Amino acid sequence: MHHRLLRCLAMPLLQQRPPRPLGGSGSRKHHRFISCRVMPLQPPLGVSGGRLFASLPSPPPLQSRREVHVWYLCPDELNDQSQMNMYEELLSPVERKYAASMEGTTLRKDAMLSRALLRTTLSRYTDCKIDPRAFEFKKNKFGKPEILWPPDDSNVKRPLHFNISHTTSLIACGIAMQAHIGIDIEEKKRNTTKNILSLARRYFTPSEVDHLTEISDSDAQRKEFLKLWTLKEAYVKALGMGFSGAPFNTFSIMLETGKGIRISKASKVCDDSTSGFDHLSKNWQFTLAELNSSHYMSVCIEDDSRNEEGLENHPAPGGLKVWKTIPFVEDTLVSGTDVLKLIA
Repeated sequence: MHHRLLRCLAMPLLQQRPPRPLGGSGSRKHHRFISCRVMPLQPPLGVSGGRLFASLPSPPPLQSRREVHVWYLCPDELNDQSQMNMYEELLSPVERKYAASMEGTTLRKDAMLSRALLRTTLSRYTDCKIDPRAFEFKKNKFGKPEILWPPDDSNVKRPLHFNISHTTSLIACGIAMQAHIGIDIEEKKRNTTKNILSLARRYFTPSEVDHLTEISDSDAQRKEFLKLWTLKEAYVKALGMGFSGAPFNTFSIMLETGKGIRISKASKVCDDSTSGFDHLSKNWQFTLAELNSSHYMSVCIEDDSRNEEGLENHPAPGGLKVWKTIPFVEDTLVSGTDVLKLIA
């Protein structure tokens, strides 16, 4: 969730941060995808020294630009110090320094796990041809991190895009192929110190405020606010612009029964090349889901195929597959189970 909303919440979340559903038709309530033992960390050998992390199983391939994979972990469940040391060794010196600068053990742990999750997840999608420690990143002009692929690397040609989001209780990494992606998660029970409508009037468009005003039940209103927030956050992250490049009050998102999730430009916004609305079109696919019965998760992915002839009115196939992971220990596919419930 975005920093602006965090400052309005009653319970403190991370003050700084590094930087549902569709697929799966299995009838089994709980499908164990893979399980393996932790590999002991070896002295750093570099990429050319061999694949130290072959115990990271490769996921099923992303079938198209319209499919998203999400991997998540729960920090409270990871307390083994040897594992924590191993994950920390995956980070770059800059990432370690950043994590160490965080105030409090919990914040340091979450910052470290966020980068470890990203690095191990990316490595999976190269069939472990790239060591998790070898990834380098660059930032666009708005500060969104992207993979800095080696220009002469002929062994791996994976046009991957990623995005990370987390609360204090869950960290998630979304992966897409050849398509920009944004992901945002928020705890369903998060309380706010301010009136929901006051927050909405500050950050949302008039049509979204009107939508929330029509909800008389305060708890239902709060949950609807959180759903809209995660959807808007996922959208600006997919744009690669963030809140500064595409403020929330410049576009409206509506959840309509039977019509899915729709996005439109706010009527008061004039043409502005910095607003991000040269990107605003039907070429964005949204998904909203409940994860673990405790979080809302929104995913926004670029979908240029909707412009292709004959595909305008066809829903995007493939959808989203989600795994809960303890890297190097256990991966659990939760798509098709009660852990992941599609809302829209």
